[in-house]
Amino acid sequence: MSFPTERRKNLQLRELVDKAYALIEPFFDPANAWNGQTLEHLAYRVVRENLPGIPPEDVQVVVSAATRIYRAKIGPQ
Repeated sequence: MSFPTERRKNLQLRELVDKAYALIEPFFDPANAWNGQTLEHLAYRVVRENLPGIPPEDVQVVVSAATRIYRAKIGPQ
């Protein structure tokens, strides 16, 4: 039995996405918007505060990936 090849190059970053997603998912929910504006910008702060050891460029990757995961879960609106 063969297994598909892992396409991700940075598995540690993938683990960070999983950890961060649990923390920042509520910021992507339109029901939590302020005056019609999403709170995605607050997700960056939460990631930096809870995962202080990661570089800023990885924070961007983590939040961007979490945003795509959330949008894929809820589907088109």
